Amino acid sequence: MASEAAILFEQRGAAGIVTLNRPQALNALNLQMVLALRAQLYAWAGEPAITRVVIRAAGERAFSAGGDLREIYELNKAGKTEEGLGFWRAEYPMNVAIKRYPKPYVALVDGIVMGGGVGVSMHGDFRVAGDRFRFAMPEVGIGFFPDVGATFLLPRLPGKIGTYLALTGARIDAGDAMALKLATDRVPSKEFPALVDALADGQDVGGTIAAFTVAPEAPPLAPRRALIDRAFTGASVEEILQRLDEAGSGQGDDAAFARDTATTIRQKAPLSLKIALEQMKRGPGLDFANAMRTEFRIVSRVLHGHDFYEGIRAVVVDKDNAPRWNPATLEEANEALVARHFAALSRDQELKL
Repeated sequence: MASEAAILFEQRGAAGIVTLNRPQALNALNLQMVLALRAQLYAWAGEPAITRVVIRAAGERAFSAGGDLREIYELNKAGKTEEGLGFWRAEYPMNVAIKRYPKPYVALVDGIVMGGGVGVSMHGDFRVAGDRFRFAMPEVGIGFFPDVGATFLLPRLPGKIGTYLALTGARIDAGDAMALKLATDRVPSKEFPALVDALADGQDVGGTIAAFTVAPEAPPLAPRRALIDRAFTGASVEEILQRLDEAGSGQGDDAAFARDTATTIRQKAPLSLKIALEQMKRGPGLDFANAMRTEFRIVSRVLHGHDFYEGIRAVVVDKDNAPRWNPATLEEANEALVARHFAALSRDQELKL
């Protein structure tokens, strides 16, 4: 068990139950939680009495809002950037372990699920959305990039919706998540405890969940999907913005959406936007393990850069929401600079899976 019971493990009947237990920190993941979860998953994989794993979270606000950013920020200030990298060196193999898990893996997701929370929920077999489900990958807003397998996950969503999510950090609810198959099932939040008990009884996992499901809400993004596909087919961030500006020059709901979307993108870190779009281009040609290796190459460079710490300062530490990005413009975030983030590391530095 991680220190201060930040993550809890329980065997109940046929189920291994994981509870993220830092509700005061929106269940943000830290290194101790990652290491504990990874070790427990390996142990349960070899335990015949455990036939399925269920992961849930304490509190109503968040399943998990991501990684513990302040901890990474403080390590960098203390000159321990490489120690900070150890978080991702542990987290990414855990994401791979979940993707490859030999037993049904069920995530009960209520509240916010972002960043690292996506990594411990969206790669499993069953992603059950509760009433407060809110998915986002908002990393480009803090000078980071969509990781924990987003290079694999987002480009495989229908049309160009994955690119839209990567470049805007937009939040989507259960209705959209079900339409996009990000969530596999829609269950009322009040039924989660009973669902856990039912899963522990050991019957067929899919059938057990199906008995609790309700019809999903209408997907709010559905009317905008054609516009998203047209705009986010652009070959560059600049071209995507040009298409949004053209669509935004008209009247009506599509035009208003295009204007708002363009405004949102222009507030993000230019280099992060360029990196994220490159991920969306490369992702369809990568299997999950190589997507994670690619992300580790990127994070190894981002942690030694400027924007990530500036983003954390602006959003988490000082909370002035006025980041000073470097490079400051899309033009300055040129192809050579982006490409350096994807280059191979030395053999001893590459992610080991």
